Amino acid sequence: MVVVVCLCGACATTCTDFYTVFFSLLPQICHQSLLCCLDSPLNKAGLLQIYLRTSKNVLIEVHPSLRIPRTIKRFSGLMVQLLHKLRIRAVDGPNTLLRVIKNPIEAHLPPGCKKFVTSNKGRLVNPHKLVKALPQDEPVVIAFGQMSHGTIENDAPYADECLSFSQYPLSAACAIGRCINAFENHWGVL
Repeated sequence: MVVVVCLCGACATTCTDFYTVFFSLLPQICHQSLLCCLDSPLNKAGLLQIYLRTSKNVLIEVHPSLRIPRTIKRFSGLMVQLLHKLRIRAVDGPNTLLRVIKNPIEAHLPPGCKKFVTSNKGRLVNPHKLVKALPQDEPVVIAFGQMSHGTIENDAPYADECLSFSQYPLSAACAIGRCINAFENHWGVL
């Protein structure tokens, strides 16, 4: 079973000086979310697939072995390089770590799987109980918004249901962390 995480409304742009739009697009939200996903034991165990969809509807596939730069300025530079070259290759191997892929995202998601979108307006669920209720042998898609305000529901029409992991509004990285932690606990990934 694989968990597919879709980060929608992410920070990438076609601007050549990415850092000048720092405050309007909030790339730190995407940066924090990617750090949370890629540093997780679930990802290191090979059970996580990540896609980004930018506010300009550019779809990006993230390789699980990608090591995101720890500073926002270097991350921003990496995103600009990706949008110019359409792919980022590993320096020491044949892997493509980031690549722009063709829309729609539904073409890249596992067929017949459960698809959820998260929002503070969604149905309140305990992520641990949600994971226990899911079929063990099917992949799951969970979409998280990457915006400081607004909702993701309209950006993820493929979702079957809208969920909330807390009665309080959470940052994207916090919601992702809660979800990933539930899968790790249920599957015994330490």
